[in-house]
Amino acid sequence: IQIYQNEPDCYWYGARPKILSNLRGTEATGAIKGIKAAAAAYPYANTYTTWPGPNSNTFTAFIVRHVPELRTDLPPLAIGKDFLPHGKILSRAPSGTGIQSTILGVLGILVSVNEGIEFNLLSLSFGIDPGDLAIRLPIIGKIGLR
Repeated sequence: IQIYQNEPDCYWYGARPKILSNLRGTEATGAIKGIKAAAAAYPYANTYTTWPGPNSNTFTAFIVRHVPELRTDLPPLAIGKDFLPHGKILSRAPSGTGIQSTILGVLGILVSVNEGIEFNLLSLSFGIDPGDLAIRLPIIGKIGLR
């Protein structure tokens, strides 16, 4: 596996980076091992398709699905996060707190404690997140009271 050393917190098309998961100490040490193993196992290391995936959001979703300590709720505007490897139609939610069913990342549903209920149509995610008292919208992201 080849790891590129770039600035980790650079802007992406003008958008500031946002922390989605924050681990410390022994929990972080275990997660780092899992992240390295998941990155090495990623099946699309030499493939990138902007839509519907696999892309950089597909990679991120693959990592968080395989490293449960991360418990990451990926934003609804992360197009490609719902693309499952090898045409799978059922998987655990990226946060590891629910399930997801999808057809090539363009039509699906996700039900999870962390993400709430999310529908995916043409890789655009719409949903509600009762835990954060929020709605999840494509292009806009998550809008809520918390």
